[in-house]
Amino acid sequence: MLIIPGYTGSGPRHWQTLWEQKLAFARRVEMPDWDHPDRGAWVEALDQAVAGSAEPPVLIAHSCGVSTVVHWAVQGARPVRAALLVAPADTGSPSYPREALTFHPLPGARLPFPSIVVASSNDPYCTLERAEALARAWGSRFVNVGPSGHINVDAGFGPWPEGERILAALTGEPLSLAPPP
Repeated sequence: MLIIPGYTGSGPRHWQTLWEQKLAFARRVEMPDWDHPDRGAWVEALDQAVAGSAEPPVLIAHSCGVSTVVHWAVQGARPVRAALLVAPADTGSPSYPREALTFHPLPGARLPFPSIVVASSNDPYCTLERAEALARAWGSRFVNVGPSGHINVDAGFGPWPEGERILAALTGEPLSLAPPP
């Protein structure tokens, strides 16, 4: 599994970081500059990470990481097993960070792998309607997790058991995210 954080990376209490620490077969895609995202550099970093995987990986993306995955996929992506796309950020929204505008516009092409878009009804970076429209365009299953902000630490998400269940449904395999010994 490849974990693709968004703008500024996922801090130590973020659900992505907790999953990375608990899943022996997961690794973070390191971006050249977390604070100044560049679409070309981030897409290249993801491509190298997928190329370095022994088998087609499952992608676990959050926010600007979702943007990275969809831009990468339309460029003739290498095979991946599936993608969990959490809290996509609407690059056309006035609240979207100026530092990440190289991701605008988001592609609207169908993704060449199974995917689930998980969105919140009160995400400050993407309306629920926009997230649902993106999911339709990408051919993704859509999951509304209710009023959950940007599904990050600021919204109260460290451990995220519901996310674990959604990921297990996507992969068809139960996940053991028990605390490390």
